[in-house]
Amino acid sequence: MTAPPARSTEELAALLAKLRDNVSTVFLGKPEVTRLALVALLAEGHLLLEDVPGVGKTLLAKALALSLGCSFHRIQATPDLLPGDLIGTNIFNQKDGTFTFHPGPLMSQIVLADEINRATPRTQSALLEAMSERQVTVDRDTFKLGPPFLVLATQNPYEYEGTYPLPESQLDRFLIRLKIGYPERAAERDILVQHRVGEPVETLGAVLTPTDVVALQHSTRSVTVSEPVTEYLLDIITATRSHPDIKLGSSTRGALAFYRACQSLAKVSGRDHVRPDDVKELAIPVLAHRIMTKAWDQGGRDDATPIIKDILAKTKVRV
Repeated sequence: MTAPPARSTEELAALLAKLRDNVSTVFLGKPEVTRLALVALLAEGHLLLEDVPGVGKTLLAKALALSLGCSFHRIQATPDLLPGDLIGTNIFNQKDGTFTFHPGPLMSQIVLADEINRATPRTQSALLEAMSERQVTVDRDTFKLGPPFLVLATQNPYEYEGTYPLPESQLDRFLIRLKIGYPERAAERDILVQHRVGEPVETLGAVLTPTDVVALQHSTRSVTVSEPVTEYLLDIITATRSHPDIKLGSSTRGALAFYRACQSLAKVSGRDHVRPDDVKELAIPVLAHRIMTKAWDQGGRDDATPIIKDILAKTKVRV
């Protein structure tokens, strides 16, 4: 990534505050979810929102996308969606005998993939190169994506009819997986009142430019991670590979994602260094979807959450 113009710490903090406040005007009652969504953005990662229908997954994704002055496309995943519908295709021009590339919605800086697990595995795999390499290939031509480039995906639980579980390689490309949950009664009352006259998110304006986003992402890399905190993080990663209830532990890619997410959480929290509490807070949202338990065939990937809690309880914080 090319280094953007230098910004002061105060300017960067003001940008973060503007973004958080803008999203929070329409996504009510879940500040911790908004906070972790910003962590994914600053860490240059992709965000997976998984929960039952109607709890605000798409609302959060749209609010974050519209708050950034970036090119934005929404993809509604369906079983008949094809890879070419995402990436684009070369169209033959009969008049001059040449091919012209018509880009698909994936050729944007912010992409909202709604109900991604309703797309077939073939279409889901079309996102892999874009998410991991930040580029797409059509025939022999390669097209760079971003910066910034962020995929916000929503999905319903696997047991819902008409869904296809995301493959392990696809899940590993998401930095964070979040569950939103139902709002508290007071927040739900505010939501009802706010929606009396229309959809508030449709009037949401951009408060950051692409250059602002890149500046925030670049500054996150300079957040300090001390040696004891790094060793503590690696102790947790190692434990996922040796725990008796885990079939497949975190990869090195997962460890790197964990490290960068911790830097980002410190930045979002207004600090220039990572604390052990950052590592503890992010262990489940960053690692749970990357781990395959021995109960995978019977109970599903969610079984990793209590296992990670057990690992955290047994792993000593290094000083």
